[in-house]
Order: sequence, then structure tokens, then C-alpha cells
Amino acid sequence: QVQLVESGGGLVQAGGSLRLSCAASGRTLSTYAMGWFRQAPGKERDFVAAISWDYIPYYADSVKGRFTISRDDAKNTVYLQMNSLKPEDTAVYYCARRRQAYGIPETYSDEYDYWGQGTQVTVSS
Repeated sequence: QVQLVESGGGLVQAGGSLRLSCAASGRTLSTYAMGWFRQAPGKERDFVAAISWDYIPYYADSVKGRFTISRDDAKNTVYLQMNSLKPEDTAVYYCARRRQAYGIPETYSDEYDYWGQGTQVTVSS
């Protein structure tokens, strides 16, 4: 079993920054790609960013150039640095572990098996 716990969400003004963390317990994440997704009220859960087991990042077009995903396998933690935040970034943000070890990151949520409880990010205009 893997437990994922997100933290770092909050309320920020447009143009501001937040850093989300996703800490894992139970098993090492080092051989798995990890992803960040978000879900706004009334909308589907969307892919935000992912990082492969060998540290290659992938981003949704909507966050490219503003968000940075990283991982620290020694701490079993994945991060999402979010800069130049916009009101449309408001959502609950979830981290997730790719279902397949050594698998490439995927944008589909079905390809991830363990999920955190989510952390709220609210960007005011």
C-alpha cells in the first residue's frame, strides 16, 4: 500500500506562487512516474504535470512555462512549483502514482493507481 499526502495549497492572488508537496509513505516512489492532476468544481479531473522515474518532466500546455514538477526520491516526495498563477488555476490538486513501474508518464488518470486526498488551490483576481 502507498499513502500519498498533498500539502501546500492555499489562497493566493493572481500572479502569485505556491509550492505543492506530495509525500509518500508505505513504498518507495523511485521506480514510478508521478503525476499532478487538478479538478475544478463541475469539471473533470485534468492532467497538469508528470515526472518520469528518471526525472523527465511533462506538462499540460496550460501550465507550461509557469509550473515546474520535481521529485526528491530520498525524501519520497514530489513537488509542484506554481508561478504566475491565474484564477483559472483554481482547483483541487491531486498527486498520483503511475500504475506501472518504470512506465512513461501518462496524461490519463486511469493510468494512475494511488491518489492523495487533494489540496485546494484558490487564485483570486
